[in-house]
Order: sequence, then structure tokens, then C-alpha cells
Amino acid sequence: MKFFLDTAVIEDIRKAVALGVCDGVTTNPSLIMKAGKDHKQVIQEIARLVDGPVSVEGVGETAEEIVKEAEEFSSWAPNVVIKVPMTKEGIKAVRLLSAKDIKTNVTLVFSASQALLAAKSGATYVSPFVGRLDDISEDGMQLIQDIMDIYDNYEFDTEVIVASVRDPVHVVEAAIIGAHIATVPAAVLEKLWNHPLTDKGIVTFREHHEKHKKTMQ
Repeated sequence: MKFFLDTAVIEDIRKAVALGVCDGVTTNPSLIMKAGKDHKQVIQEIARLVDGPVSVEGVGETAEEIVKEAEEFSSWAPNVVIKVPMTKEGIKAVRLLSAKDIKTNVTLVFSASQALLAAKSGATYVSPFVGRLDDISEDGMQLIQDIMDIYDNYEFDTEVIVASVRDPVHVVEAAIIGAHIATVPAAVLEKLWNHPLTDKGIVTFREHHEKHKKTMQ
């Protein structure tokens, strides 16, 4: 399973890369705004840090606008992937971009039928939002299972990015299902490391080590 970091904060990305757990990065206009830097500047900085794909999202609404933005974004770095909204115009744009060999990530997916259309259009990635579904009392992880079953049935090449991840449970459940990728905020990635019994065990081992040293003196 690949981990994409869902952020535009350079320091968080640098830390994840150093740990060897950052296979890519996803951004959106909200994350870019929080980073407080020029859009092109921050994407190019991220793309230099990360070997894997870096998803970039614009604000175009028509297929023509989306394609125009995509062509500009793709010139910023070789590993840029274009985030495209799950709309009729977005799906049309994905088809056009696929013909130009520009990789796409269809975002804001909330149903299996939307994911099916994205795959049929030639999307490189599809991003179903599990956390937002959970927020309205729907089962986000069941959607991931349904999408994976459909993609397996028809051997689609489109990879599933589990998005809107809120906690480590989402990540683990996605891995059990077999999703290709989870895109996680830095705070959730940090929680994957932690367990109180690990901390307790380390403290115990160190205490025993110190006691043993004293008895051997």
C-alpha cells in the first residue's frame, strides 16, 4: 500500500520523505492557501522532494478550462498529476487529458457509480472520500470495498486513493480491503507510529538494562 501525504506544508513532507513513508503528495486549493505560498512555487518545491506523483488541483469548471489548467500544471514538474472534479465536464476533461498522456486523479468521488465512470474515462487515480461519508452516517469503507470489487471485476488500471482519511483505523481498513493508496494528513501519519504498549515496553527494557549494568559492576 502506498502512502500519499495530504498536505502542502514542506516541512511535513520533508519529515515523511526522510522516514521513507511518503510515496506521493496530494494537494488542493485549500491546502495551498494554508501553506501561504505561491501555487507554482510550492508545487515545484514538493515535486523536487518527492519522487512519486504530486496531485495538483485547479478551479476550472468546463472541460476546456480544466485541460488548459492541466497543461500549465504539467509543465511545472514531470511528476505532476491533475486533480479533476467528478462532474460531466470533469470526466470529459479526463478523456481529453488521457489522450495527451497527462495523468489524472478524479476527486470528490462519493459513489461506486462515479468511480466506475472515472475508470471508464481513463483516470489514472480515483479519490473516494471516506471521512466525509462517515460524517453523514454513510459507510465510507464499504464504498472502498465496492470500488475495489468493481475494478477487479473488469481489470481497470485506475488506482484507488482512499481520501478524507480521519484516523489510523481508516488507513488499516483500507489496507485490509486492498486499496492501492491512502492519502493521509501529517497528523494521521504520526498516529500510525504510536501505541502505548510500545512506549511502555521501551521504558521497561531500558530500566532492566540499567539494573543489569549496576549488578554487573
